[in-house]
Amino acid sequence: MKKILLVLPLLVLSAKIFAQQFSQYNTGTLYDAFENPSQRAFIPDSSKTYATNFLIPNLNFNFFLSGDAQATLKNRVFLNKYTNSALVVNQGRLNMSNFNANVYFLMFRMFKSLNGDEEMGFSWQGKAEGHAIFTDDSFAALNGTQSFTSGTPYNNIFNDSYYFQTYHQFSFTYREKFNKQLAFGFKFSALLGIQYQKLTVTNSNAVYDNAKDTIGLGLAGKYYQSFVPGHFISRDYLPTLRNPGASISMGATYRTEDSYIIQGNIKDLGFIHWSPHSQIYNFDNNAVIQGLTTSQREDSVYNKLYHILHNSATTGSFTTPIDGRAELSINKSFWIDDDHLFKYSPTLVASKELFYPGFIGALVNPVQYEKYILTLTATYDDLKTFNLGAQFMMKTPNWEWFIGSDKLAQSVSLLSDALNKNSPGINQNSAYTGASFFIGFSIKFGPIVEHPMNASTIPTGEKGFLGRLWGRLFKTNN
Repeated sequence: MKKILLVLPLLVLSAKIFAQQFSQYNTGTLYDAFENPSQRAFIPDSSKTYATNFLIPNLNFNFFLSGDAQATLKNRVFLNKYTNSALVVNQGRLNMSNFNANVYFLMFRMFKSLNGDEEMGFSWQGKAEGHAIFTDDSFAALNGTQSFTSGTPYNNIFNDSYYFQTYHQFSFTYREKFNKQLAFGFKFSALLGIQYQKLTVTNSNAVYDNAKDTIGLGLAGKYYQSFVPGHFISRDYLPTLRNPGASISMGATYRTEDSYIIQGNIKDLGFIHWSPHSQIYNFDNNAVIQGLTTSQREDSVYNKLYHILHNSATTGSFTTPIDGRAELSINKSFWIDDDHLFKYSPTLVASKELFYPGFIGALVNPVQYEKYILTLTATYDDLKTFNLGAQFMMKTPNWEWFIGSDKLAQSVSLLSDALNKNSPGINQNSAYTGASFFIGFSIKFGPIVEHPMNASTIPTGEKGFLGRLWGRLFKTNN
């Protein structure tokens, strides 16, 4: 267990917009409508009134690792061994790891009224996000003393940092179409934090003694750890009011006269207030780690690191942001054949993190034939990383199913390494190692949403709440 806890943060910590699922943009799925509040999920005269996933999870997972330690970690995970061949010590070489997960456990949405074209819904999702930066030296230290010179003092070679947080998100969403061109939506969320950790090492020093198989290690920095009563176990993943928070998403969609669709979103602007029983450690401590070349070295390193970090503790609450983003997109649809059988609907998306420096651009390229949609998505981010993803979707007005990856080649390569222990990719470093997978399903039920011209009941013509507010502000009844 200690080995897992030691290696896990190096593999699955993230919080970059690499994990954004762009392939769902402008698809009109239930997932799309909850992620982009101004997007509609119902088609009058075709869709039924209620939509849900019936507790079948819609999930999105994404992993990213760059740096010299790729081969080292793949060897450790797939072959249960370390290799230091690509690591460069005492040169300040860094490795970045990112991981993100977003799971919708429950989605329910309804077409509320023909008056104002209103939709509203509720959802329950779980999220994990974070980010980690570790030096080559930190990975080399897990494989004994072979990469270090005995008796040589090393300074600031273990100045690492990471953070991650997991939380539940319970949301209410509302979308209204003001007129033929403009729609607006919002998503109010209650956040219930599960776990938070943040480590920043600002100063480090080390001296190896190869003859004694030891290292004298000193670390200074700050470590945040959210409160959990006792040891963290599976029941701690259940929602509690221990760590409350809130967020808001809002978006608007505008259709121009020449049928371009411009969409802007502020997503997940929010914070979590962690329990006043949480721990904050301002550590500045030393320890001697023994048995660096034995089979128990990971346990030895973990135990001593735990001792160093859990030093000079104070108890108190703190507040952290969640991974909010601002996004802008433009879309237009084209028929690519004379018989109107094949439709091409490209979307260009720009996405910027609100509290972190991350930026990403995406070009989403869906081609639709009847109920079948194949999408290729190209993305490029501020780390100069290019990704190519693919999605296959089957969609009708009353049900949809999709599956895909935003890192198609990297996901296939990593899966091959996992299944084939003799794969040459295990011992190779590339621009980055990554994996991505998403899958989703929803279905609609109830009576058909009738268009006003075909309705069996006569609409009053009264707008919804947002439409009435818009009319008062801009003196319009359109």
